[in-house]
Amino acid sequence: MQSSQSNVKISQKPEGLSIHFAFAAMTSLFFIWGFITALNDILLPYLKGAFSLSYLQAGLVQFCFFGAYFIVSPFAGRMLEKVGYKNGIIIGLGTVAAGCCLFFPAAEAAIYAVFLFALFVLAAGIAILQVSANPYVAVLGSEETAASRLNFAQAINSLGHTAGPAFGAILILSAVEQSGSAKAVQLPYLLIAVALVVVALVFYKLKLPNISEHLDESKAASHFTLFSHKHLTYGVLAIFLYVGAEVAVGSYLVNFFMQLGIEDMTTVTAGKMVSYYWGAAMVGRFAGALIMRYVAPTTLLAINSVLAVAMIIVAVNSSGEMAMWTILAVGFFNSIMFPTIFTLAIRGLGEHTGRGSGYLCQGIVGGAILPMIQGQAADMMTLQWSFLIPAVCYLYIAWYALRGSRVSVPVGESTSDAEKQTKHPERS
Repeated sequence: MQSSQSNVKISQKPEGLSIHFAFAAMTSLFFIWGFITALNDILLPYLKGAFSLSYLQAGLVQFCFFGAYFIVSPFAGRMLEKVGYKNGIIIGLGTVAAGCCLFFPAAEAAIYAVFLFALFVLAAGIAILQVSANPYVAVLGSEETAASRLNFAQAINSLGHTAGPAFGAILILSAVEQSGSAKAVQLPYLLIAVALVVVALVFYKLKLPNISEHLDESKAASHFTLFSHKHLTYGVLAIFLYVGAEVAVGSYLVNFFMQLGIEDMTTVTAGKMVSYYWGAAMVGRFAGALIMRYVAPTTLLAINSVLAVAMIIVAVNSSGEMAMWTILAVGFFNSIMFPTIFTLAIRGLGEHTGRGSGYLCQGIVGGAILPMIQGQAADMMTLQWSFLIPAVCYLYIAWYALRGSRVSVPVGESTSDAEKQTKHPERS
């Protein structure tokens, strides 16, 4: 396969960290935003009860959180060009910490809109971290193992997702049950803010290898847009639908489990069960990082998408523990989707890889839209049947794996390289 990132290189200074150490440092960021993002699955049912919200109104939690990606990602990309990846990471961590601190006045005032604003600020910081870390990890080593490497980093992200709901269930939901206080979110988010400041100080002291993009002068003036490459265009939609489906399923698990009539199921127990959803994704990503060294990413992506649809169909047509475990199994099949779609979508972009990454990060706004659509569907029919909304998203991802991810050729460029990539799908 032709180098999709042939003009994106690592400039490692002698005094800088080794590439392996730099990779370890970057994966810590994946854990952090995974941990914080998963807390939304606990925050949503907490706020739904505290403010007597409908499912659609509660869905505004994810709308404000993931909506920040769409608004902030383009500015984050331009900012990184000016300040560099390291400073961008520090700014991102500081912004997330500021958002966490805003939860204190939000709880004091007990105003839903203030909570939503705090979530937007917090997510703006995470968007900066995403735009920084995903392309950094993708080029931090051999291109042949880019998908495998990004899957491993996403596995660490899933570890954070797994720990987040358990942390939230213990410190938020159990505190609400015991005291009845709406201020249960203050301490957990202040603790996170302190930890983020410490991590920002650590990154300030680190000397990371630099990433530089070397433009082909003959193409520097070429006009590049989202629609220049069809496989990127379809990939942005795939990211939109994948993140939307993943977040929509996770957002309503607690409420769904409480409706299944499972013996001894409490809000706290249901909150802890959400960790299995993200834990399954973590296991799947570690396994996927190994499997994709032998199986084409497109094949594995198609298989996982179809099996995710199968699990949802079983879940909406069953009850009790059968419905619970099959919907949790969707997390396992989610595992390799984001990093695989991401690496397939930026193939062949060369000097435009950074711009393409920005478009893909904007696609994360699907996490804002799909939970709202599923929430509206739950209000109109039943919560259980509303899970068919994510199922439709997974069907598109299966199509993208088999057809839409084929590398396209922009107007005015040779078809030979793209044809090679189309006939010989990437094996990482």
